[in-house]
Amino acid sequence: MQDENLKQNYGIAPTEIEVPGGGNLPFFKQEDMQHFGKLLDEKDESAMTAEDIKERKIMRLLLKIKNGTPPMRKAALRTITDKARDFGAGPLFNQILPLLMSPTLEDQERHLLVKVIDRILYKLDDLVRPFVHKILVVIEPLLIDEDYYARVEGREIISNLSKAAGLATMIATMRPDIDHADEYVRNTTARAFSVVASALGIPALLPFLKAVCNSKKSWQARHTGIKIVQQIAILLGCAILPHLKNLVDAIAKGLEDEQQKVRTITSLAIAALAEAAHPYGIESFDSVLQPLWSGIKKHRGKGLAAFLKAIGYIIPLMDAEYANYYTKEVVKQCAGTDGVTPQYIKEEILPEFFKNFWVRRMALDRRNYKQLVETTVELAQKVGVTEIVSRIVEDLKDESEPYRKMVMETIEKVVTQLGAADVDGRLEEVLIDGILYAFQEQTVEDIVMLNGFGTVVNALGYRSKAYLPQITSTILWRLNNKSAKVRQQAADLISRIAVVMKTCGEEKLMGHLGLVLFEYLGEEYPEVLGSILGALKAIVNVIGMSSMTPPIKDLLPRLTPILKNRHEKVQENNIDLVGRIADRGAEFVSAREWMRVCFELLDMLKAHKKGIRRAAVNTFGYIAKAIGPQDVLATLLNNLKVQERQNRVCTTVAIAIVAETCAPFTVLPALMNEYRVPELNVQNGVLKSLSWVFEYIGEMGKDYIYAVTPLLEDALMDRDLVHRQTACTTVKHMSLGVVGLGCEDALLHLLNFVWPNIFETSPHVINAVMDAIDGLAVALGPATILQYVVQGLFHPARKVREIYWKIYNNMYIGAQDGVIPFYPAIENDGKNTYERSELYYVV
Repeated sequence: MQDENLKQNYGIAPTEIEVPGGGNLPFFKQEDMQHFGKLLDEKDESAMTAEDIKERKIMRLLLKIKNGTPPMRKAALRTITDKARDFGAGPLFNQILPLLMSPTLEDQERHLLVKVIDRILYKLDDLVRPFVHKILVVIEPLLIDEDYYARVEGREIISNLSKAAGLATMIATMRPDIDHADEYVRNTTARAFSVVASALGIPALLPFLKAVCNSKKSWQARHTGIKIVQQIAILLGCAILPHLKNLVDAIAKGLEDEQQKVRTITSLAIAALAEAAHPYGIESFDSVLQPLWSGIKKHRGKGLAAFLKAIGYIIPLMDAEYANYYTKEVVKQCAGTDGVTPQYIKEEILPEFFKNFWVRRMALDRRNYKQLVETTVELAQKVGVTEIVSRIVEDLKDESEPYRKMVMETIEKVVTQLGAADVDGRLEEVLIDGILYAFQEQTVEDIVMLNGFGTVVNALGYRSKAYLPQITSTILWRLNNKSAKVRQQAADLISRIAVVMKTCGEEKLMGHLGLVLFEYLGEEYPEVLGSILGALKAIVNVIGMSSMTPPIKDLLPRLTPILKNRHEKVQENNIDLVGRIADRGAEFVSAREWMRVCFELLDMLKAHKKGIRRAAVNTFGYIAKAIGPQDVLATLLNNLKVQERQNRVCTTVAIAIVAETCAPFTVLPALMNEYRVPELNVQNGVLKSLSWVFEYIGEMGKDYIYAVTPLLEDALMDRDLVHRQTACTTVKHMSLGVVGLGCEDALLHLLNFVWPNIFETSPHVINAVMDAIDGLAVALGPATILQYVVQGLFHPARKVREIYWKIYNNMYIGAQDGVIPFYPAIENDGKNTYERSELYYVV
């Protein structure tokens, strides 16, 4: 499998290259030669200097981390972390940093190298100080990367770097970049400083920030200092509240700076601080309100926009009476503020607002588009649906498509929030006519049009009955279009309006649509096929199984082959549809067909998308309920014998579902009988199934504990680690399901078999054992576990003490009050102050 992946990803077969004195290495890519070429030199290590040997060791480890198999990568990562101080900061960073700057590096490889830096920073601590600048040069660009995860990784490394190197070193290193000529450098430096503030605390950085924001030397330094404050507000959110006054005071002078850019960034920083502080902190902005207010009257263009934004974010922090005064100057953030009357908005704002802003040009700039839609929706909250929709509804027939989309999005958002109850008969006609025109005249299919159409029809409900024939004919015409996008959108629209069609009593129309969709199940584009299945599912949901056309007995056999399709959208919609049929109309289909579906569904249990896995799980349950568990179970138990682990795991989940749906007694006898097969895979599969079964059935487990206890005894004493691990997981789920149901005797018996495993060293096994003990502590009470723990707390061997203290600490944290009454009583021999000891030592 690994070989296939390598071949697929890199176009070459993995080749292991024998390096003299170096052991086997993973494959080389062509571009690796630049950094790792030295490893292929035929040099004798005995003739090399200590520095050269160290360099080769680091190189070898980095190549294994970058290109190796997961086990190889894990071992190399552990080695390079543990030996970081032995290798030294210089040799490590001199190789890692050039590699990170390589233009051929892939996202996954960069992620792995960032992980290496992260790990070694912890180990090197203050040894990194001489390399802070080099690291920052490489890592700072990650802070403005398009990829969210790259930005998070960049922040994490700079955060760890500042903790390791200290504030003084970070400031000394980044100080020259604050007034750098290149704006890109200043931008990344500001972001880096905001991360330092989040790592070391704002108070530590405040004196430096105040000095930079008031720098007389250069406006670039002031600009960067204020940008740092803005980035701190964006990064830390409401965590700035304790320091809000100091931050505002630090940047306040920037509002009257001689440089336009500084004034603009100051307004934006104040807006960011106000947004982060909402709804608190109005008193902190007292010093900047007057300069902001006078600035609105002086500025034009971008500067005015920034000042308006700042005022707009400060106003929602004010009391209603002050808000009313300020609001008359600002619209966007303020229309929803208390104190602004609908009458004022109708008479003073709306006419000018629609005249100046609702123009075609606004739809072409993405930022303006978004702001305009949000503002209009905010105004609609005050003045109602009709007032807004009636002013823009005619524009649904405008010549400009971007403008039509903007109108549609606004109508959709307004109707979503406020409904269509206020819409009168005349407006209703114009609205339906407009959305039909806009929908049909699309040159590029957009989700905005689909959402708008669906929302309006659903909001009108029964009132849309008169328009349904016209809407249906539009859909049918578009379903036959040669463009895949048009067909997909038409099918999606059916699924949006199916409920309304049912409300309007249009079963005949839906039956006709169902037949048409059935004929299109041979669609070759998976996105379109997924939408067609979604539309069929919507129709089946509302029309019912018996009224469905085509009949269910014809529909399901057409759906079974589609289960093989590997497209996620097709899989999810298809399984949902099959599950609905299995749930409500299983009797229309033969048991043989359902068995065929079961075989196909097994593969779906290992799908990447959780929605698909969940749908497959539910459908399994419905099918087992419909045709009885025997046939399904026989298939599943046979599947436990296959070699592929993932297949077996999926099968165990399916067995648990069958047990939950058809009652455990239908499954457990056959499952326990299967445990007698002397094969590791099968036995592990049975134990895994039992684990899932007891997790799924919860309280029902009380009737079956005594039946499975002998099997679990055997598994908990088995030589195989996985047997014991899975049995412990089963014990955990079992004990959590039967708390307080009188099964303590069986659980105590099982505890005696779990307990000897506490000295296991395998991380997976010990985790399972600790989970089992925690579960048993819930069911049996912490006092029982305490009796076991006290025996080893003061054992002479440290390794024995450690695990006992670990178990004790878990109980101390989880059930402190339950443990206290059962501490052992110690006789007062004159040396003890108290009659009872209290074990409060926490490792």
